[in-house]
Amino acid sequence: MLDVLGTELTDEDRKRLKHPLVGGVILFSRNYTSQAQLSRLTAEIHALRNPHLLIAVDHEGGRVQRFRDGFTRLPPMRELGRIWDEHPNRAKTLAQQTGWVLAAELRASGVDFSFTPVLDIDFGQSGVIGDRAFHREPQAIAALAHSLMLGLKHGGMAAVGKHFPGHGYVRADSHLEIPVDEREFADVEMDDLIPFKQMIDFGLAGMMPAHVIYPKIDPLPAGFSEKWLKQILRHELGFDGVIFSDDLSMEGASVAGGVVRRAEAALHAGCDMVLVCNKPASADELLSGLKWQMPAPSMARLIRMHGRPHPESWARLHEDKDYVAAVHAVGSLGVRSGDLPLQAGGAPDICGNL
Repeated sequence: MLDVLGTELTDEDRKRLKHPLVGGVILFSRNYTSQAQLSRLTAEIHALRNPHLLIAVDHEGGRVQRFRDGFTRLPPMRELGRIWDEHPNRAKTLAQQTGWVLAAELRASGVDFSFTPVLDIDFGQSGVIGDRAFHREPQAIAALAHSLMLGLKHGGMAAVGKHFPGHGYVRADSHLEIPVDEREFADVEMDDLIPFKQMIDFGLAGMMPAHVIYPKIDPLPAGFSEKWLKQILRHELGFDGVIFSDDLSMEGASVAGGVVRRAEAALHAGCDMVLVCNKPASADELLSGLKWQMPAPSMARLIRMHGRPHPESWARLHEDKDYVAAVHAVGSLGVRSGDLPLQAGGAPDICGNL
């Protein structure tokens, strides 16, 4: 999965996206100016290949919402957690409505899925996670994330949980550093893994591992670890959905070597699709240097990520009374000063996902 340069495809973009190793595109705030422009861009990307390339985006709410002008302003997931503390049922209803609005608007624009929900626990230590997490309590996270996933499904979109097995405990930002979580496996299992396990049981379609090293379990970051991905995630937790690497351009991935080595390590560890973002030269190096035959199970999993039919236009979506009611409900959550974007796309637009 690669990114593209701007608001319409260049010849350079088209050449990369037609490469047989490419299976998807991730969009950023720089790729968006309006609903109409976004729809034209996604239609052009989808027309390049048959079956069409997957189109994804980081569209969580709060600080991480790539498309804003013309889209419903979504709350940070922590806002739902705050409501959960007083009114759990209302919080679940609002989470489902948030998921529906998120999915319906993206699907109306031709986007297949968003990398959401965040299943990390907020231990009060990670600035990069912070209010992107629903809650401190694993059961609250699982309940709210499940409701959000039901809303996404209603809007025609699969869900992708992140950042397995949990990024919320470490302070370091894996965009810029190599985070190390020194806890024992039992500590991670009894806390961080609970939302992931429950969401797998609920039918989660996609998962993204963290660029975090847990040395008591494996010396490699989770996204490059067969122990985490094949043994724990696939075998012990029973996950049969798509595993997407986090952006291989991030500093947290640097332990694996150059971009080709990083991709090889992630794929051999169990990832079905790897992401390389914001570095066109690295993308070209990867496409020319990687030798990889897509396994049949990976191909089948990725097919499930294609978005289901969506409204023909935004106008038709706005004629849906239930959608309009959901937008008003989500809008009632308000915007806190801490949720103001760092830039037009929300969180620092330097990576594919985290």
